[in-house]
Amino acid sequence: MPDDSATVSLPGLCQDARSAMVDSQVRPNKVTDPRILAAMRSLPREQFLPQALQARAYADDDVKLSQGRVMVSPMVTARLLQLAAIRRGERVLLVGAGTGYTAALLDACGADVTALEEDTSLLAVAKVALAAWAPGVVLVEGPLVEGWKAAAPYDLVIIEGAVEHLPDALAAQVDALGRLVMVRVAAGQVGQATVGRKSASGLSFSAEFDATVAALPAMRRAPAFVF
Repeated sequence: MPDDSATVSLPGLCQDARSAMVDSQVRPNKVTDPRILAAMRSLPREQFLPQALQARAYADDDVKLSQGRVMVSPMVTARLLQLAAIRRGERVLLVGAGTGYTAALLDACGADVTALEEDTSLLAVAKVALAAWAPGVVLVEGPLVEGWKAAAPYDLVIIEGAVEHLPDALAAQVDALGRLVMVRVAAGQVGQATVGRKSASGLSFSAEFDATVAALPAMRRAPAFVF
């Protein structure tokens, strides 16, 4: 990730917007990890959006992208990363990497990041943004429900977007003592930020806080057949 001096060439308005985002949306919502705060102040979030959407980069809400996908709101992104308790050098799989912003934050926190995406339009944005701001991230293309077995297992798997049904393949790619972080949602209920911890008996899940996030289309539960 570029050092702070790299941001001086960006428009002052965007720098002010980043600071306001952190001070008004992120810090008041119990985010205290200095790595996350510093990364969100430094990374130009607008550069991780198509040009037509860049004016919404610092809104306190999800930014709608294509095909039912969103860039998750700054506050929820920050809280999920803090819940993940990232340790430097950990091998992390980000599922549903979208345009790459969260992958860049993970990289800034010292993780070794593999970012998985299946939407070609989102991949096109992520490829350019990550090359400029987090070139250490490995961006890969493939079905989200299959994870990225080639580099498994991972110390940490993060799913970006709400999950109605957790694919077995993703659970299997968590290391023996690893973690899985996601927003889990049941029909008609508020999503819950959830951490799963791996043990010999599998993943055990703990819901930590309510979180409203659009569901990943690939991880929606199939509608039940009704007679």
